[in-house]
Amino acid sequence: MAASQVLVRSISQAAPAKVNLALHVTRRREDGYHDLESLVVFADIFDELEARAAPADSLEISGPFAGALGAGPGNLVMRALAAFRVRWPHLAPPGLAIRLTKNLPVAAGIGGGSADAAAALRIMAELAAGTVPVGELADLAAGLGADVPSCLLSRPLVARGVGEILSPLPEFPPLHVTLVNPMVPVVTADVFRRLEAHDNDPLPPLPAPLTRPAQLGLWLGETRNDLEAPAIRLVPEIGGLIAALAAMPGCMLSRMSGSGATVFALFGSGAQAHEAAREIRRLHPDYWVSAAPLLGAASRP
Repeated sequence: MAASQVLVRSISQAAPAKVNLALHVTRRREDGYHDLESLVVFADIFDELEARAAPADSLEISGPFAGALGAGPGNLVMRALAAFRVRWPHLAPPGLAIRLTKNLPVAAGIGGGSADAAAALRIMAELAAGTVPVGELADLAAGLGADVPSCLLSRPLVARGVGEILSPLPEFPPLHVTLVNPMVPVVTADVFRRLEAHDNDPLPPLPAPLTRPAQLGLWLGETRNDLEAPAIRLVPEIGGLIAALAAMPGCMLSRMSGSGATVFALFGSGAQAHEAAREIRRLHPDYWVSAAPLLGAASRP
């Protein structure tokens, strides 16, 4: 797409919520980071970015969680724009005014900031004056944060390493998710500092083809989130939410996502997921609660 086209229209990108259905910590590296193996999916719940032509890059934030973020150069969206311009100055479009509608809670274990940065990179690539190599864009994403490469794809995948080694799944069963956050921010580093075992077993092999919810349910029964126990020590409400969601009719699995504090429950139908969301809202009116289908293997944000 020619860069000049940005001058005559706006462009939007969704930034879907990331959900770690399973997360195994397999090794602490010499650099202090951890190698992980995680089954990552994305829900049809998202922040939204809209870009318009402007003399220089800028960011305006609205939405229910706008107050939790600054719009300066340290914001991941602004960092993504700046990194793209440094890497591909001859391809980068003119200045962009980005409006971010922040619908997802911050520091919640669902990759909100990473998803926003990934959406900003997709906007830049779409408006670029030439083709941006996909592999190089993924490398740029990895430099912005561990979850940004997976959010760049926003489809079911297995992530390894610190999150930069991705294996997209060719198929994935149709499922629905209920997400609940107790409105307590969690700092990922605080969770890792409380992690007792750093050399846990990797994920078991995934069934192939993975097309039926029952297959996934059996596989998930052999997995875990290694960050769940240390996060519960920090935020005990997480454990109560996991138990409450597990008791909901039709729940296949309830577990924490990422480093928390968001908890998810998997369901085979949208009706079950929305009913669970209604009940949690009744019990915890101050919590963030949402229900949506998971994005499939063929989905694109």
